[in-house]
Amino acid sequence: MPLPRRFMPFAACLIATGLTPVSAAFGQGLPTAAENLTPGDLDTEHLFGFTEGSDLGIPGEPELEWETTGRLGRRPGTFGAVDSGLALKVPLSNDFRLAPGVAFNAYEVGPPGGQTRTVGGLSAGFLETRLRLQDRREAPFGLTLNIVSSVGRIDTGSGLRASSYGTEAGLLADRELIPGKLVGAINLGYALAATRLHRLDDRLLSSGLEVSGALAYQVQPGTFLGGELRYLRAYDGLGLDRFTGEAVFLGPTLYASLSAQLWLSVAWSVQVAGRAAGEGGGLDLTNFDRHQARLRIGYNF
Repeated sequence: MPLPRRFMPFAACLIATGLTPVSAAFGQGLPTAAENLTPGDLDTEHLFGFTEGSDLGIPGEPELEWETTGRLGRRPGTFGAVDSGLALKVPLSNDFRLAPGVAFNAYEVGPPGGQTRTVGGLSAGFLETRLRLQDRREAPFGLTLNIVSSVGRIDTGSGLRASSYGTEAGLLADRELIPGKLVGAINLGYALAATRLHRLDDRLLSSGLEVSGALAYQVQPGTFLGGELRYLRAYDGLGLDRFTGEAVFLGPTLYASLSAQLWLSVAWSVQVAGRAAGEGGGLDLTNFDRHQARLRIGYNF
């Protein structure tokens, strides 16, 4: 799950998350466009964009995944960010996976009417742990626990130098509503982070909640179109202590299997409703972005 400033920095690692806050590998991946999918062939992990499916791959078939998220539009002033992460996802059993990785970012930020500055580089290291609690092929729906821990050196909301530590936990549920054709997913996430800004010598404690739902429909073999709806809340304090803002994001998704080993997914979300504590208006552009776009590319070995 890419998460907003109040409960990142670990989401800058861009796993999903969610990050959430996830990747593909069941058998040899989704068939190519020349093949037909059966219910057992589906790998649901990246069908939905920012929302994630419960699948996690099989032992002996690691996957290298590159994920990039663009974020645009916060107040006050100019704000644009590109967060990228590279992860190696290694299933150790049918129900357990580890995925270490590194994250990079680039920012263009500036005060209203002032000069913008561009910064970037290596920003964080992370470890994702994924445990399947219920296999969707054997149960009414799939259910997986996903935990991401990270150590970062950039504040993802401002681009300032910082020391940050974060953990994100998510429950990922999914089900094939029409076997081999229509798949739905629901994610529940909780995140917390401690960040110390070097320039200001200021320590920020934050946490947040996220609930998302998504549908993906196979329009042709190996290609899925869909949409997702996400609701996010941000808080000061590690235990949801003081409410600071909320936002609703809505947008389309695309997943395409390019070969038996290679796939990509694209998602775009726009904030359609929200509010920041103590502020007016119909959006929260203090804690959350106006636009978010995500590209994932994965290769199964």
